[in-house]
Order: sequence, then C-alpha cells, then structure tokens
Amino acid sequence: MPALTTEVWTAVHDVLATILPTVRRTEVTGDKHLRDLGADSVDRVEIIVSLTERLGVDEPLSTFSSVRDLDELVALLADRRP
Repeated sequence: MPALTTEVWTAVHDVLATILPTVRRTEVTGDKHLRDLGADSVDRVEIIVSLTERLGVDEPLSTFSSVRDLDELVALLADRRP
C-alpha cells in the first residue's frame, strides 16, 4: 500500500474513532460505506470535513456525495491531497 494511502487510512480510522467511538477498528473495511458503520447524515458531513481539514484537501462536500465505499473515499482523498 502506498504511503499516501496508508496515511489517509490512518486519518480515516482516527476520525471515525472520534466521531463514531462505538465502531470497532475491525469493522472499518474498504467495502463499507459510512452509513454501514452507523453514520447518519450529520456524522458523514462531520467525518468528511474532519478528513479534508486534517489532510489539507480543498474539495467541495458535493464531491463526496457519490462515493460508494471507504475504498473510494480513501482513493479520492489520496488523489486530491496536496
């Protein structure tokens, strides 16, 4: 796994641990959507905002509306990372 992708996955795990503390790390897999982990719409916005701020990604929230799963989210964030 490329270092950048590893860094993004680390950020995803850290942010999810803060916003969805009941979700176990083993439940956070690439084929899951944030909804699958129990994130409601407010949680999802908070997660995306936290990730973009942490990773320095300047992208409108609407960009993330079509993301199908965490693998796609990580790839998008890694691609847009400065």
